[in-house]
Amino acid sequence: MKIKVLQALAILVAAAFSFCGCGKNTSNVSSGNPADYPLPDPPVIVDCHAGVHGGRFVIDELGEPKTFNYLMANDSSTIDIGRFMFWGLLNLDLPTQTVKPGLADWWTNAPDGVTWTFHLRKNLCWSDGEPLTVDDVLFTWNDIIYNTNLPSAIRDPFIVHGKKFVITKIDDQTIQVVTPEIYAPFLQAFGAGVQIYPQHVLKKYVDDGSFLSAYGVNWDPQKIVGNGPYRLKEYKQAQYTVLERNPYFIEVDTNGTRLPYFDEIVFSIVPDINALGLHFLSGESDVDDYVYPFDYDKFEQEADEGKFTLLEPGIGLETSYFWFNENTNVNPKTGKPCVDPVKLSWFRNQKFRQAISYAFNRESILKSVFSDRGVVSYGFLTEGYLGWYDTNIQTYPYNPDKAIELLKEIGIEKRNGDDFMTDSNGNKVQFVFNTNVENDARKRMAVLIAGDLQKIGIDAIFQPVEFNTLITKAEDTFDYDCILMGYYSNSGTDPSSSMNIVKSSGYSHDWFPQEKSPSTPWEARLDWLMDDQMQSLDLAHRVKDFDEVQEIFADEQPAIFTVTPMYYAAIRSDIANLRPTALTYYRATWNAEELYYTNPPAAHE
Repeated sequence: MKIKVLQALAILVAAAFSFCGCGKNTSNVSSGNPADYPLPDPPVIVDCHAGVHGGRFVIDELGEPKTFNYLMANDSSTIDIGRFMFWGLLNLDLPTQTVKPGLADWWTNAPDGVTWTFHLRKNLCWSDGEPLTVDDVLFTWNDIIYNTNLPSAIRDPFIVHGKKFVITKIDDQTIQVVTPEIYAPFLQAFGAGVQIYPQHVLKKYVDDGSFLSAYGVNWDPQKIVGNGPYRLKEYKQAQYTVLERNPYFIEVDTNGTRLPYFDEIVFSIVPDINALGLHFLSGESDVDDYVYPFDYDKFEQEADEGKFTLLEPGIGLETSYFWFNENTNVNPKTGKPCVDPVKLSWFRNQKFRQAISYAFNRESILKSVFSDRGVVSYGFLTEGYLGWYDTNIQTYPYNPDKAIELLKEIGIEKRNGDDFMTDSNGNKVQFVFNTNVENDARKRMAVLIAGDLQKIGIDAIFQPVEFNTLITKAEDTFDYDCILMGYYSNSGTDPSSSMNIVKSSGYSHDWFPQEKSPSTPWEARLDWLMDDQMQSLDLAHRVKDFDEVQEIFADEQPAIFTVTPMYYAAIRSDIANLRPTALTYYRATWNAEELYYTNPPAAHE
């Protein structure tokens, strides 16, 4: 009954607007009121509490964006902002993990299980007023995502046994997608997990080979065109990014008021995690999506005084881990190995990695860094992945004696009364340990881990670096020994969200990204399992495959996991339509287009 009511409302809302086509071709469209802009047919009606327009909403950000090219992004700062600027064929409601209509108003799957059809809404527009069409969908997939000349963290989940999806235009409103085999996570991964890009703006950059620099931070904001709830208004390097309401956005509330409600969203750059909390508590920002457990008591006290709302979504999908550089390639610029061969022989040894995992105290990290608010982690899934989390993986409780024993088995031990370990060739076991300088929790974790390794005679030289420098080391130059970072899925809990990490060809296969072929038998097995689980609609079969993936991962320890903190967030008390979730970093703001001030403050107008 509820669906019928909303469908009827869609007809009424659409009828209330007599415009046809997009804003640039509509003479009676003004530039101020979102109600003056044409709606798609039918519009997307969001079942949220009807709010009011107005206000500027400030979010603090730890790092600045490397680009506004969301499809090419693999860093959180870019993704944090890009999620507001681009939209997909479908939309994922994070708390319920339900796929809902987006640019497409309906879709079907043929009896063969591999043929999908999407129907786009009429009168869709880009943020510059140009029409958004089926051709944009084909351009996004065939010219960008499947373009092997472009590095992409998105492409990996959409190649099955070396075969791409076949995406074709049926008519001006309809596309057909044929998958190589049955693809279980199709709607969540393909429909809701990939944002559509404008052909009229970006095709020339794809054609001339300069797409990687397109939508760069040095671009004129007016030329960065999207289709999400907001569009870029201003960017000031190392200071802030300002987004303004996209007047052509496809969603309305149940009163027919066009979303989003906030006039602007401002991402203000801060130097570290401590500044996130301080800025929020002093009223300089309106939300802190990253309230860390060690700050919980301080936030709880002030929340009790009614200054803001403290949210407790629970265990999330975030995991912190470190990995060793196992890249066997040669740097094409220098002609030298990416990794010192001596160190590489350690890093690629399973017993070395297992020993390191036994050698540091996760419980101590949990207590001293996260105030015991969280759980220790041994695998790359957290308890937040309901239905997928495998409780039977190998664990590595703190056991320095076991670590020493494993290292001795591979010729690494203390010799001649030394305080440090050497390998069988007399090389001191020493490596540089990086994390990003802006993240205080990671720095504290790294110091504790390095200290524990020092106790058994391994010299982990801690060197924090700026976040974008760290990303460049991990994904471009491969000039590093060991990195501590974090992983989370921003596209749901389905195993497909882990494809780019687990598969050997994956862009985020951190320890050895984008391998031409699996460099070990266990990586080849992971590749097979990840492909196999996606080709079955039998949930039990998929769970069995993915359990084995987790067990191999835990046994081989290519990434060594630390702890999973509880998720908390804080937000102004006068913000409505909150639906906090632990399934994303954006705990309070994942649905920012629905949030509004119950009484927009003058300071924010």
